[in-house]
Amino acid sequence: MKSDAVKTGMQQAPHRSLFNALGLTKEELEKPLVGIVCSHNEIVPGHMHLDKLAEAVKIGVAMAGGTPIMFPAIAVCDGIAMGHTGMKYSLVTRDLIADSTEAMALAHQFDALVMIPNCDKNVPGLLMAAARVNVPTVFVSGGPMLAGRVKGERRSLSSMFEAVGSYAAGTMSLEDVEEFENKACPTCGSCSGMYTANSMNCLTEAIGMGLQGNGTIPAVYSERIKLAKHAGMKVMELLEKNIRPRDIMTEKAFMNALTVDMALGCSTNTMLHLPAIAKEAGVNLNLDIANEVSARTPNLCHLAPAGYTYMEQLNEAGGIYAVMNELSKKNLLNLDIITATGKTVGENIKNVFNRDPEVIRPVENPYSETGGIAVLKGNLAPDSCVVKRSAVVPEMLEHSGPARVFDCEEDAIDAIKGGKIVAGDVVVIRYEGPKGGPGMREMLNPTSAIAGMGLGASVALITDGRFSGASRGASIGHVSPEAAVGGPIALIEEGDIIKININANTIDVDITDEEMATRRAKWQPREPKVTTGYLARYASMVSSANEGAVLKTNNN
Repeated sequence: MKSDAVKTGMQQAPHRSLFNALGLTKEELEKPLVGIVCSHNEIVPGHMHLDKLAEAVKIGVAMAGGTPIMFPAIAVCDGIAMGHTGMKYSLVTRDLIADSTEAMALAHQFDALVMIPNCDKNVPGLLMAAARVNVPTVFVSGGPMLAGRVKGERRSLSSMFEAVGSYAAGTMSLEDVEEFENKACPTCGSCSGMYTANSMNCLTEAIGMGLQGNGTIPAVYSERIKLAKHAGMKVMELLEKNIRPRDIMTEKAFMNALTVDMALGCSTNTMLHLPAIAKEAGVNLNLDIANEVSARTPNLCHLAPAGYTYMEQLNEAGGIYAVMNELSKKNLLNLDIITATGKTVGENIKNVFNRDPEVIRPVENPYSETGGIAVLKGNLAPDSCVVKRSAVVPEMLEHSGPARVFDCEEDAIDAIKGGKIVAGDVVVIRYEGPKGGPGMREMLNPTSAIAGMGLGASVALITDGRFSGASRGASIGHVSPEAAVGGPIALIEEGDIIKININANTIDVDITDEEMATRRAKWQPREPKVTTGYLARYASMVSSANEGAVLKTNNN
């Protein structure tokens, strides 16, 4: 066993004395040591209950003959961090989580791991760590929040943010906003739409690192506790069979994940996280392939914010395995690859069927014949940018309008709420990319303000930052190269006509190459917004969004 390095032999007598200090018995030390990586904290609603899941996992591990030992991972609540300096610290925690988990797992020589994440950067950070450490690993997330109920209708966090915009527009009363505030987020769990957290938890299942129901069983269901016990038991089976993360997270598995991503209409943040996870697993996932996958993958789900169904309904309809079963009817998945269940994808989904064709459209009747995410390119974004096509109203799939240019998120929000943005405009928010932010802030506040002001069907927003999975509309993010390195988005001027064609995967500013060159010659880099601490170090090392915003080393 790997853990023999810290518990077996005379040289390890000092190590054993420290295990004695932990209260571990000789019998426990004779069993495999299983690290339980628990992201429990008391500030993130999606994580407040993870201590209970950790206890369930520990029971499962012990039942199957292992010795469970828990250690923590951090997590930021993107909703609480939204719209202020805190959002600069969201994406950057992905690497902190991966690094610290790698350090804990290898420093203590665990034989296997069970990861208990739930929210946006926490899930991909732990998947990155799992690929690095590469000991048998199973994921069990905290599960989604139940949808809220406001005036008899299901609602979620995106409704709450849009309510603020409606209040600014004078179309919603203070009393109505307070009702949303008190009812939109009724339970613990990751926010109830197909936002980034739920997107990544569902893709963890699709890629093969989580058990059935990992992405969809609601946080408050006792079934989630049973799932955690099964995860603890299953990791011992993987240890016995020596099935490791890099055996599971293969190129074929990432192609499955991209395909399910398109079918579900996941958050655009998956276009940052999947390449970063793949890199750690030794797989080169070039986003140029995303449109190829989208072109052949029907969009089967319209969960909030794209529609009015929620995670609990997806769970009742059969969950991710039911979606995958539908996709298999068009031979869109690799079915012969191994997963954390110890079985192949094909074996996992064989007898799981779609129980609600209103929530999961059959492949014969999709919302669209193409997937939920599109990667655009053009002279405004030569390397790429990303949009959640399934959350864009039809009239905005092609749009041309004048640029309204802002060098930070706050200035854009002031203009939107101040009534200075009108139908037809294209809001451009720049210097918010991985380096320029730094940290690539999410833009849920401005997109929600646009929707709440009634401009969602007539105004586009473009940024080198990124969007929450709760954003909807023609919200185009991850513009690469970013403004901070002199990308074309830095050269746009007020009033330039921007042409967007999501169906054709293009985005351009209507100026000549000569004019672009003239502006580039005059452009000067900005002074860094942050010069000390972790953010400054992150900004100095981070790559472009189209490369997954991974940290560069001397080897990459």
